[in-house]
Amino acid sequence: MVFQKLKRVVPQARLILSDREEILEIIKIFFDTGKTKNLAPLAAIQLDDTRFSSYSDIPPFDLKDYATTVALQELRFVSISDYEYKIINPKIDLFENSAVVTFQLKQTGMIVDNYSFRGQHLSMLSRATFVMIKSTKWKIVHVHLSKISE
Repeated sequence: MVFQKLKRVVPQARLILSDREEILEIIKIFFDTGKTKNLAPLAAIQLDDTRFSSYSDIPPFDLKDYATTVALQELRFVSISDYEYKIINPKIDLFENSAVVTFQLKQTGMIVDNYSFRGQHLSMLSRATFVMIKSTKWKIVHVHLSKISE
């Protein structure tokens, strides 16, 4: 009796994103945290390294390291209900294994004070610059958000 090994061939639909698409997707994952309240992606998409730095469009305004940045981002995103954002005119400049992403950012929502059960409407337009590096995957190494007076 002869047995023949059958190989099942299944075409795999594999999505391969260009660098620009992958970078923009990471930026969206960053801000989607405010909508989903799933905080895990914040640490995964940012470089846990002493060279990481950030500035924010809300206090505190000083230069922050990775751990402080992630903690403040988590606090920010869980404190805003009905969070919405819009990335306006993104520009992505690629340099071998690094990228600079600039855009305007419109954010809206309700800042909730869980102690007093009161809320304050948030509507803010900011300038955003993200610096990213790629080793195996693209990671955010610097974030700079600054509010634009309306």
